[in-house]
Amino acid sequence: MLDMHVGMLWLDADKGRPFEEKVLRAADYYQEKYGRFPQLCLVSDEMLKEEKQVGKIKVKPAKTVLPHHFWLGMPG
Repeated sequence: MLDMHVGMLWLDADKGRPFEEKVLRAADYYQEKYGRFPQLCLVSDEMLKEEKQVGKIKVKPAKTVLPHHFWLGMPG
């Protein structure tokens, strides 16, 4: 079950960039665009097997998110 219904989808397929940096870059853009920092990021279960924390963002694997995509938003 997903904890987010509305969010921003971000694509980052750069193989040279670390996972955590990808999450934080997407979060910075989200904050710039929407005026608030995201609390949740869903990623492909191929990219992440277990929930983890990146800074203040909870990152969770999801079967419904494509590889290299980051779905950011607020839990709800």
